[in-house]
Amino acid sequence: MTATLPVVELAKYPLQPYKSLDNATLHNRIQAVRDRLGKQLVILGHHYQQDEVIALSDLRGDSYQLSQMAAENTDCRMIAFCGVHFMAETADILVNRPERLEQRAGLRVPVILPDMAAGCSMADMAAIDQVESCWAELGEVIDTSDITPVTYINSAASLKAFCGKHGGIVCTSSNAKAVLEWAFKRTKRVLFFPDQHLGRNTAFAMGVPLEQMPVWNPLADELGGNTEDALRASKVLLWQGHCSVHAIFRPEHVDQFRAKHPGIKVLVHPECAREVVAKADIYGSTGKIIREVEAAPPGTKWAIGTELHLVNRLKQEHPEQEIHFLSPIVCMCATMYRINLAHLCWSLENLEAGTPVNIIRVDDETSHWSLVALERMLQVK
Repeated sequence: MTATLPVVELAKYPLQPYKSLDNATLHNRIQAVRDRLGKQLVILGHHYQQDEVIALSDLRGDSYQLSQMAAENTDCRMIAFCGVHFMAETADILVNRPERLEQRAGLRVPVILPDMAAGCSMADMAAIDQVESCWAELGEVIDTSDITPVTYINSAASLKAFCGKHGGIVCTSSNAKAVLEWAFKRTKRVLFFPDQHLGRNTAFAMGVPLEQMPVWNPLADELGGNTEDALRASKVLLWQGHCSVHAIFRPEHVDQFRAKHPGIKVLVHPECAREVVAKADIYGSTGKIIREVEAAPPGTKWAIGTELHLVNRLKQEHPEQEIHFLSPIVCMCATMYRINLAHLCWSLENLEAGTPVNIIRVDDETSHWSLVALERMLQVK
């Protein structure tokens, strides 16, 4: 199953000269492209991007929200996604779905990823061949017709397509509970990938005991490192994957902040470990984290466990509150951080010149089955 089709770069402008330009010059050149292309161009900026990239984004949000907003934009004819690879794949799937193509007389909207090295370590922890192998092994122990595969939106298109083909579904960090409820109405078990922590935190809050959530290690010799009895007793099979950013937060960090700052509220993302979420006051998606801070009264003290750029941006936008990064270790999403003004300017000027680079194009079969899984998610209330 092919995920993303190869795209030949036909760059009119080489990248190297852009790297020597200062940010002010790059900003002005990017803005000039935006002015000339107008509504035809949409720049999407994920919350974790650098501030100078966010400043030039037309839309700001989480991965699925951005793709949805772009798909609903009828004026858009080209997209630059300042995020990571799987996000651009999802945008291509939604923006160029059959009904949208029909409305545009078959005209595809190119989705550009300014730097092809912008990936996601968590998404890379579940490869399609590993998931297919897991499914085959599970079938030797339990009936796979009684398992619903659920993939986090933070995954490759090939995994979304796998879920589409096998009666499964996609989830986000904000609707994971509703998706699991949907799955349990259909089957006895769920196979949840690639992030074990989101799956564990969500299922535990729904009353699933930890002992019924074995972890599947794709590198183990047999049965993901589990016994047949453990698999038969399972309700949620968790994939051994995690977000490297959210993995740095530890329960002792929560304890240290509470001791040093009495009255502080701890707000974390559900990709954090179970022990951290258990000690937090509030946990939720990136959108929920932002809304909680926006709604808090002046003087509120927060220790926030999520990506550093977002925490710093919240600190700048809400000087009336006291906001801290939960970990003493500075950690940012390194792959998100790769997209800078040089890459954005280079990709936009080539796009305008008719020699687009870094087009993310999901093959038709993968796109079809991914869309099936995504549409199931949209039907979940």
